[in-house]
Amino acid sequence: MKTITFFCLTLNPNHEENIKKLTYIPVGLGEKKFSKNCFSDRKGINISFKNPFYGEYTFHYWLWKNYLDQIQTEWVGFCQYRKFFIKNKISSNDLSFNDLKDHVITEIDQPNNVECILGEKFSVSNYKFSKILKRHFLHFLFNPSLFFYEKKRNLKLQFDLFHGKGNLDLAINLLEKKDRENFKNFMYTRNSFNPHNMFLCKKNLLKEYYETIFPWLEKCEKIFGFKNLKGYGSQRIYGFLAERFLSYWFTTKYNYREIPIIGKDLSDYKNL
Repeated sequence: MKTITFFCLTLNPNHEENIKKLTYIPVGLGEKKFSKNCFSDRKGINISFKNPFYGEYTFHYWLWKNYLDQIQTEWVGFCQYRKFFIKNKISSNDLSFNDLKDHVITEIDQPNNVECILGEKFSVSNYKFSKILKRHFLHFLFNPSLFFYEKKRNLKLQFDLFHGKGNLDLAINLLEKKDRENFKNFMYTRNSFNPHNMFLCKKNLLKEYYETIFPWLEKCEKIFGFKNLKGYGSQRIYGFLAERFLSYWFTTKYNYREIPIIGKDLSDYKNL
């Protein structure tokens, strides 16, 4: 008996068959035309027009409003056409499709006391530090302690540098009181998070998460809007806010464990 309903999101209709071969449910996002057998964020109650700003969360919204109650499995999971959960760390170099298929997570044993599974944490304190310096040298020049104290290079700083200084605090202030201070503390004191908006969790937790994240993002729209968001870091601000909040939500409220994520684009297997 299948233990998880596992969706794989893509922007490319050519990926659909390979997604099925991996035994995932294909989800087509964006403007391109997908087959009628592919899940979409455009039917029923939807916010598909926000996809350039929300990213994969337009599908999460669709799932919440149209399909979540129809899912029969206890667990629900999400991956992407170029990022997958894997059983153990492997190199993506010269990785055949069959090898990828052998290594990706497609089922889940019912782990004792585990309620959600996330990708391994991503540190912002030293990742591509030279790139950060190149783009934000003046910020570090006027804050020299950042060169020497890794703990000061936290999630709050990274978000300010790449997604607009002060935007995080504006967004946090719109959260309900029960999460406002806790999420702020999370962003100000930690220097790593679980990336890519990828996760597996029990279905009942997913509904609770959706009931929190979407009203918050809608409030954020009143501040940031859509028209004046320029550049990837700003245009996708709602997706980046959700990515940080997801990490906070599941790691501070539930029993979780982490597993590796591999970056491998299904476009590499276009001739299959």
